[in-house]
Amino acid sequence: MQTKSLSSMIPLLLASTLLLTGCGTMADRLSQIGEAPPVSPISNPTKAYGYQPVSMPMPEPQAVDRQPNSLWRSGARAFFKDQRAAKIGDLLTVNISIDDKAQVSNTSSRTRADTDSMGVTNMLGLEGEAAQFLPEAVNPASLLNTNGTSSNSGSGAINRSEKINLQVAATITQLLPNGNMVLQGSQEIRVNNEVRVLNISGVIRPEDISSSNTISYEKIAEARISYGGRGQLTDVQQPPYGHQILDIISPF
Repeated sequence: MQTKSLSSMIPLLLASTLLLTGCGTMADRLSQIGEAPPVSPISNPTKAYGYQPVSMPMPEPQAVDRQPNSLWRSGARAFFKDQRAAKIGDLLTVNISIDDKAQVSNTSSRTRADTDSMGVTNMLGLEGEAAQFLPEAVNPASLLNTNGTSSNSGSGAINRSEKINLQVAATITQLLPNGNMVLQGSQEIRVNNEVRVLNISGVIRPEDISSSNTISYEKIAEARISYGGRGQLTDVQQPPYGHQILDIISPF
């Protein structure tokens, strides 16, 4: 009895959770009517929710040959100081220039036809007794006769074109034991009640940073680049919450 009561309460609890979540989101949106969407405050990215330090395979540590009496440092591009990012908290500029195109077309077709026939012409003389318990006009030589056909056809096409040209300043958040650095940066721009958000993170080599303290996005390992937005235009382009919930829970 308790199991039945608990199973009947699960849909009610699920509906209540969805209702409370929707009400909270709706209240936030209603409070922003007539106002531009807020811009996120500047904060420490390592303290953000979901942040995880990067851990990757590292080579064996090697001793560094230091020359304290030398005026020149190995890897330096300026005589007195290397202006490139090298420590946690340093900034560098990431150049993002993406121009991707993809065009794929697939077509498949399948047809199948089956015919089966089975009969009993002689079974110890009992084949004639079949008429007593089977419908009339039964032919023992053709007791079972089946046929079937099936066909399936499908087609799909992808025609995608993306072009992004952006620059964003990122912060060095971690130094790895082999000298590589982890960067993370974000940029928010609000134009006409629409906030465009750009996030980027990944692992870079100090050698790939140019003398102007910039790096191209294709030299970032484990790169994570997202470019989107939020605001009135984004809300209109998305289906309402009710439609989204139906798309998730509907089996059809």
